[in-house]
Amino acid sequence: MLEEMGILRTSISIEHPARRGTLLELSDVIIDTGSEYTWVPRPVLESLGLTPERVVEFVTTDGRQIERGVGFANIYTEGTSTPDIVVFAESGDLVLLGAHTL
Repeated sequence: MLEEMGILRTSISIEHPARRGTLLELSDVIIDTGSEYTWVPRPVLESLGLTPERVVEFVTTDGRQIERGVGFANIYTEGTSTPDIVVFAESGDLVLLGAHTL
């Protein structure tokens, strides 16, 4: 019998690639290797001046198909950083550090 696995969490900071130096920190972010991209609340990304570049369709763990905007941001965590694709998470979506960013 498998025991329930723990959920790993971390803190991340987000930065607009063209506006270096202004970072917004998010704590208690779930590390989710099952999610390709990092999901950040839309208001956080918009407060940095980020806008979606395109809309992508995702399938949730419960099988629903949803569409979300995606854009580009610099992501900092655990002493390292990377430019990456971020999903503009809507109300009710989880805040996730995805596999691509890891």
